[in-house]
Amino acid sequence: MEGAPSDPSNEQIAADGRMDQCYRLFNRQRTLHQIIGGGRAADVLLWRCRWISIAVVLAATIAWQLQPLPELVLTEEMVNNAAVSFRVKFNNLLMMAHDITLGKDFRIFFQVVGMLWILSIVGSFFSFLTLAYIGIILSFTIPVLYNKYEAHVDKCAGFVHQKFSKHYKIVDENVISKLPRRFSKNKDA
Repeated sequence: MEGAPSDPSNEQIAADGRMDQCYRLFNRQRTLHQIIGGGRAADVLLWRCRWISIAVVLAATIAWQLQPLPELVLTEEMVNNAAVSFRVKFNNLLMMAHDITLGKDFRIFFQVVGMLWILSIVGSFFSFLTLAYIGIILSFTIPVLYNKYEAHVDKCAGFVHQKFSKHYKIVDENVISKLPRRFSKNKDA
């Protein structure tokens, strides 16, 4: 592949076995290139195929500039195929949502409420097309920057993780552990 040199820092870390000695973001054991998929898509996201990456970013920019999009038409067959493929995952999501709303796990409930609140705040400032454009640009910049400055990011992330773990332990001991995990189905008992 053109412009797809191997990443010596990640290969060296993996070869030396130093991966387990320091904090790795998200406790990962593989390189970023392997996590992304290791193929052509990973090379494009990590700017190893520069011209293709530039073309994708330019196409996204042009699409964002031409904001009035034409009407999108979905056929009934397309909708049925999508419904069949997502049915199992959606049912699992509903079962998990059912458990959350019944109060079976307060931690997940508060995480969902927090994420929905953050999503509503962000969504009120931007249109969907702008958010999609920002997502594309971030997906092409964050992996490259992380790959380039991996050691520094992992060191800072380890420090932040250590501090958050310390504060979470305090909150867990004083607040969260005192919340009931399950409500009894029998109110009489």
